[in-house]
Amino acid sequence: MKLLGIVGTNAEKSTNRTLLQYMKRHFAPKAEIEIFEIDQIPLFDKPDTKEAPQKIASLAAKIHASDGVIIATPEYDHAVPAALLNVLEWLTYCENGLDDKPVLVVGASYGCMGTLRAQNHLRQVLDAPEMKAHFMIGQGFLLGQSLAAFDDQGNLTRVDDQKALDEYFANFAAAYELS
Repeated sequence: MKLLGIVGTNAEKSTNRTLLQYMKRHFAPKAEIEIFEIDQIPLFDKPDTKEAPQKIASLAAKIHASDGVIIATPEYDHAVPAALLNVLEWLTYCENGLDDKPVLVVGASYGCMGTLRAQNHLRQVLDAPEMKAHFMIGQGFLLGQSLAAFDDQGNLTRVDDQKALDEYFANFAAAYELS
């Protein structure tokens, strides 16, 4: 199984990046996960030519070559970060959205609720017809109090979080027959 993990923020430090890095190591026997950074994506400006910037064209090619996509979203003011929305706007305007790929939604947040509201917001965006995304309704991985969730090597320390992530990943793989 080949998956593309998108870090849903342009922040230099992010527990969502740490979560994706953990998933890459943890699920290595089951999946090859490539991590994609969005910090160099220009602001969406609706070009008349519909020509995507090189970084978006590269992302679209990686999405097309993958079996599925993981989006790790932080929650800023109860919503998806503007940087992630920017990427999704480029993908739907200049490319084939998420190219009918299964999308696994995860998120890490400093607060106790994880990224519940941001994940709900992200699912609304992913549900747009132009997005061409497939995702499991009502399921996500919510990592709350993420500053205390990882050890110095970037491993999840709480057994309940590990079990929840393992179960969610297994359900995703089974739902889309990716394993």
